[in-house]
Amino acid sequence: MTNWQHFSFDSLPVSPWRNGGGETREILSWPPGKTDFDWRASIATIAQDGPFSAFPGIDRSITLLSGGGVHLLAEPEIDHHLSEAGKPFAFSGDIALNATLTGGTTTDFNIMTRRNGCSAQVISTAKSLCVSLNDGGVLYAIRGTWQWPDGCQFGGGEGFFHAALADANHDGESVEITAISDNGLLLWAKITR
Repeated sequence: MTNWQHFSFDSLPVSPWRNGGGETREILSWPPGKTDFDWRASIATIAQDGPFSAFPGIDRSITLLSGGGVHLLAEPEIDHHLSEAGKPFAFSGDIALNATLTGGTTTDFNIMTRRNGCSAQVISTAKSLCVSLNDGGVLYAIRGTWQWPDGCQFGGGEGFFHAALADANHDGESVEITAISDNGLLLWAKITR
């Protein structure tokens, strides 16, 4: 787990939205402390219907973690029902979306990347996942217990982030993370330059 930092949902700082419609728990903004981030990972709780802010020049991905889902609409570009946990949906941050809850409050995993600097690919798995140590990104266990090759375990609501991108010291090295319980669901948000 070299250079991986552990976090849990409950330990993340909470920032209420200005419009009162929800809150964000930031996992990581990279580089740290910069408002002009290259990439940002967070978990949002959507508590009421309302707009998503536009982020020009940013690509976004949202993945339902829990709750009844949300309908994302920006006609004519987007008409998407985010209704299945662990199934990511990517869209341009240039578009201001409207979100309508379809079954009460939801919790969602969010990745933002600056379009001219890096890109994200969000992958979900129920069994195992091979992760390159050259990639930055965030692992998040939606449910189940997961194990690193060294035997370290983590479970639902916990994850790890790895911020160093294209670190030549790893020379393409990768690790496999495996489910050790039934009904597991793991997200890997892979960030590349």
